[in-house]
Amino acid sequence: MNATFATLLAAVTSAAVTVAAEAAPQPSPSSQGSAIVVQDQASLRAAPRDGAQQQASLWQGEVLEVRGERLDYLQVWDYKRERGGFIRASDVRRVALTEAEGPALLAVMRFVQDTPGAEALGIGLTAAYLQAAPAKALAGVEGAQAFDALGTFADRLARRASVAAPGKASGATLSAHLDVANGYGVRFATYEVEGRMQVCYEGEAFRRLLAMPVADAEQRARAALALTRPECINPDLPAHERAKVTTWQAEVLERVDVASLPGYLRNRVQMRRASVWAAAAFQQARKSAADTAVTAAAARALTELSGVSKADLPDEDQSAYNDAAMRVSAVRWALVPAAAPVATTAGARPTLLTEPGAPGETCVLLVDTQHSAKAPLLRRCTYGVVWAASASTNREGTAMALAVQPLEGWRELWVLRKTEAGWLADVLPPAATTPETGVAEWAGWVPGGQQMLVAREARGQGRYRKSFEVVRLDGLATERVTGDVAALPLFQRWQDPAWKRQTLSLR
Repeated sequence: MNATFATLLAAVTSAAVTVAAEAAPQPSPSSQGSAIVVQDQASLRAAPRDGAQQQASLWQGEVLEVRGERLDYLQVWDYKRERGGFIRASDVRRVALTEAEGPALLAVMRFVQDTPGAEALGIGLTAAYLQAAPAKALAGVEGAQAFDALGTFADRLARRASVAAPGKASGATLSAHLDVANGYGVRFATYEVEGRMQVCYEGEAFRRLLAMPVADAEQRARAALALTRPECINPDLPAHERAKVTTWQAEVLERVDVASLPGYLRNRVQMRRASVWAAAAFQQARKSAADTAVTAAAARALTELSGVSKADLPDEDQSAYNDAAMRVSAVRWALVPAAAPVATTAGARPTLLTEPGAPGETCVLLVDTQHSAKAPLLRRCTYGVVWAASASTNREGTAMALAVQPLEGWRELWVLRKTEAGWLADVLPPAATTPETGVAEWAGWVPGGQQMLVAREARGQGRYRKSFEVVRLDGLATERVTGDVAALPLFQRWQDPAWKRQTLSLR
């Protein structure tokens, strides 16, 4: 019977529900049903005694074939390890896998669905229900509940495995639980991110759930959120493949009707939509798509973020809200049309131009009346997206600020400044960490040509930080910094009105 369980979910997820029982191996003639292990490290012993030799250590969710009873032990056969033995009856739950037992299995599965740490057991119970229930039930509301539970178990197990400390006892337990899930045909993808392993559920149960007309709005929302986790996109995907994933994620999220969702769940879907559409805007701009496509994607991202109700935002979603806001902020300049270059006059401030460089590059040129595009004051190229509409020159004409976005959700501030040796370009990142999510943006010029105002917001190495700074143009050294914009008099006095009106840093 264990072999039946091991192939069951693979059969189910390949749309073979109606023939799963016929296609799976049959139990032995001596079988008395099946039993699911409910305790971690349950002992399979050579005899029905506590002092008997331990044959194996079993984990919750594993299924055994029952072949007899001795005292308070069951005599079982473990198909996975191809050995028999005895296990305490209290360490397992016996299941008959009949249609009559289906409702009871479904009730236990629902209970375990909200129990952290019981994911492997839940997957085993779900497999038992899928085999016991008739095809008609699996195509209805009960089937949607089963696939919702299966996806929830697998996704939660993957999340727990991603944050487990290597070498710890909890890590060994999670590894065993992942092995149990794999035995049922539940698949996971693993990526290395900054020296740690990111485990992600492959998502087949959620895909089947989204295809079921009987699935309700909350089930669809949970499925869509699990399938569009940003940390589960393969970091090694080339740009064109990543763009396809973003398009697919947007389509998945569109299948959710947010109007009928509870406030907290509606917020989660809208925050995810905002992040996905912000990524789409960046990708469109990077491949030089039409301005209308870039603007439409950025506008949709801002609309979704604006629809988030802070009153319905629980504490555990605050970090997701900040991340979504930073991703949208990174592309907000797509909503501002770039000003057309104008002819300069003697003594006028320098003007910014852009032109194509090497394949995939955009080059920034600084020109004035004496220096044309053929011999500019400064020329610097980047593979990032140059948001030309963000260019701002100080009153003295000795410095210019420019937003440049090299990555999704990561926008840097270029500071072009005049020195005795000529014009130089410095880069001010959102934070001095490995790029994750963040925005550095110009907020205003301080008269005198020596200082500028900068707002920075970033998440890196697991920490989130927002700051408002007075930065010296010579070397970009921070002179004053605070997390409260009201604490900086210079910021209050000289912040740019357009920045204050458009920025998301003051949300």
